[in-house]
Amino acid sequence: MNIKKTAPRVSIIMGSTSDLPIMKQAAEIMDEFEIPFEINALSAHRTPAQAMDFAKKAYGRGIRVIIAGAGGAAHLPGVIAALTPLPVIGVPIKASISIDGWDSILSILQMPPGIPVATVGLDGARNAGILATQILATGDETILKKVKNFKAGLENKIVKANQELAKVEFKFKVN
Repeated sequence: MNIKKTAPRVSIIMGSTSDLPIMKQAAEIMDEFEIPFEINALSAHRTPAQAMDFAKKAYGRGIRVIIAGAGGAAHLPGVIAALTPLPVIGVPIKASISIDGWDSILSILQMPPGIPVATVGLDGARNAGILATQILATGDETILKKVKNFKAGLENKIVKANQELAKVEFKFKVN
């Protein structure tokens, strides 16, 4: 497969490559919707200068949405949001050092006024990818058509599921 190299529109970042098993779900959505993206590890704590440089230059490089995953104290999404005008979608990750994931959720969710981070559920990188796609779709008819088709596919899955459930028999089932 020969894919033309183009500027990324979405940047997927994570505090550590240990977050990749979760964050790859966002990358898979980008592939599914054929949206150019990049994926990198950046740490608000271990590489603060690189994180700052990334955030300040992202728009100029063509990035339009940032998906930032982090576990534990989970400062990466908020630090990036403080330094860029772009929408940031935070993915709280239940890391090995997490307190059942709540530390990550609250660290990303409870941002101060003026520094919003759209936050998906724990380990919700797939939804972060879908949300990034929907954000891009507001200004791109091609992506919008793909989102509409995706949503129709979700509806069709439920219709098919109900058709299958109709075949399941129980003694007191009436439908």
